[in-house]
Amino acid sequence: MIMSKCLFRIAAACSAALVCATAGAQDYPSKAVRVIVPFATGGGSDITARNMSMKLTGELNQQFIVENKPGAGGVVGLETLIKSPPDGYTIMISTSSWSTAAALSKPSFDPVSDIAPVIEIGFNPLVLSLHPSVPAKTPKELIALAKARPGQLAYATPGIGAITHLAMELMVHMAKIDLLSVPYKSTGATTTDLLAGRTQLILGGLVPLQPYIQAGRLRPIAVTTAKRWHSLPDVAAMAEALPGYEVESWFGIVMPKGVPPAVLERMNAAANKILRDPDVKKNLEGEGMAIVGGSTEQFSKRIRNDHTRWVKLVREAKLKGE
Repeated sequence: MIMSKCLFRIAAACSAALVCATAGAQDYPSKAVRVIVPFATGGGSDITARNMSMKLTGELNQQFIVENKPGAGGVVGLETLIKSPPDGYTIMISTSSWSTAAALSKPSFDPVSDIAPVIEIGFNPLVLSLHPSVPAKTPKELIALAKARPGQLAYATPGIGAITHLAMELMVHMAKIDLLSVPYKSTGATTTDLLAGRTQLILGGLVPLQPYIQAGRLRPIAVTTAKRWHSLPDVAAMAEALPGYEVESWFGIVMPKGVPPAVLERMNAAANKILRDPDVKKNLEGEGMAIVGGSTEQFSKRIRNDHTRWVKLVREAKLKGE
């Protein structure tokens, strides 16, 4: 009899906890949500954040307010997120650059276990583009040229630790070539010097480089996705020259570690619904993105795998942070 009463009380307590968790998820959000963007205004992550925030405001009936926290390749924004209360009222539009920056800078936090992944929004390719003065039209020709001119070809990068930096270093490491890395403080500065011929190569996002490619001021020779990209069918995939090479520049939503699972799932469900919206699809695909969506588990796996790979590259290539 005593055992039966104990079991009944345990069952009642579990049932009450489940009801509270469900009610909490249904009530969430009950106030404005802060949306951290770990980069300056105007970039891909900022545009994505503002598109998603506008739709989340409508879907969840609360304001989603974007706050830019640039610095250290995304690490400043990530630190802000991790120090926030795990109540679901601070989220971050994460990019693959925070994973690369964390691998290189060795921050005081764990960039995998100290966050709660919500959903991958989508990904796009990086495009390896050359100044027209460089006599190479394919990645194989560029690799041969770099071997003939070790240390003479310079590539521009908008920051040490950015996805564009480590994606280029991955190519350098796999091809066993020597390129000169020239870091800048902004994407605009990298493009200005590249167009002037002061550097010769850049690995950057498709959308910001596309106007220069279309005008013939830059020559695209490779995309970093495993296969050729649909909007650049005549441009080789880097894997055609370096089998196994693949880098996808992804965007996603993350929360601090410890957010209640019901809140996490509610945000995941809302974001998945938004990603099926025709206007959102049109806007994101217009930015060159392939939309992903899916579960929190799928995004967690993506983050873990990416971080493991970049840590391995940093160790093997003996790369140093700023």
